[in-house]
Amino acid sequence: MSALIDSETDSLEITRKHFYDSIRFPLFLIAAIWLVQLYQWGEGFDPGMYGIMSRRIWGLQGILTGPMVHGSWEHLLSNTFPLFVLTAMTLYFYKKVAMRAFWTIYLLTGLSVWIFARPVSHIGASGVVYGLVSFIFWNGIFRRSLRSIMLAAIVMILYSGMFMGILPEQEGISWESHLLGSIVGIFTSFWFKTELEEEEVRPDDPFADERDQQKQYFLPRDVFEKTKMQRLLEAEALRIQMEQENNSAQDEGQQRYFPPPSWNQSQTW
Repeated sequence: MSALIDSETDSLEITRKHFYDSIRFPLFLIAAIWLVQLYQWGEGFDPGMYGIMSRRIWGLQGILTGPMVHGSWEHLLSNTFPLFVLTAMTLYFYKKVAMRAFWTIYLLTGLSVWIFARPVSHIGASGVVYGLVSFIFWNGIFRRSLRSIMLAAIVMILYSGMFMGILPEQEGISWESHLLGSIVGIFTSFWFKTELEEEEVRPDDPFADERDQQKQYFLPRDVFEKTKMQRLLEAEALRIQMEQENNSAQDEGQQRYFPPPSWNQSQTW
């Protein structure tokens, strides 16, 4: 039992440390957003000045600051819990790509909103939330590991109602952020689909050896990467090699058909 607990993969201490590491960044992120809201409440500044103003040069700053500001406490509360949970899930279950995936969703969602959305100021972290939901869900489709499929099912059950937010013409809601965040989440999931976690690789896969064997193809895999002259030269070299092998085989056959006389056999000339 001690060997099992002290092993590198099953140690309770390692699991606990990984859990704490997974919630450290989400806690810092939520704390930063709440501090911004407190400062906004105390100073009374207009959060729209820090949002993503589409196709305005000064609005580019909103790609970084837009998700950090919210229009009201209700707006902040609606984003706090899902942002924390989804970010922690991503860090815990997809630690190899988690931070890269998060910042890809964060930045690309903001950039997409700046390019395609209505010319108003878009604020709030809901675009990032939708991107994370989409990322975790589509991992179940692209990766097809048991764990990713289970996570996709959990996310679908918990946050399926959120997808009503991508419908257009909703007053006071940046549905563009929701829609574009979801699309960016799909792209991010596809981009990192080959970087599987250790737990997603099946060591007992009965077809692993078969897939590892070199596949036989009708044409060489690099046939379209070579020039016509290279293919002609290779064909000529192969022809010459085959002729040499045939000549060599014929010579060997002749030697077997006309064996040389033994040394003790008399010869007449």
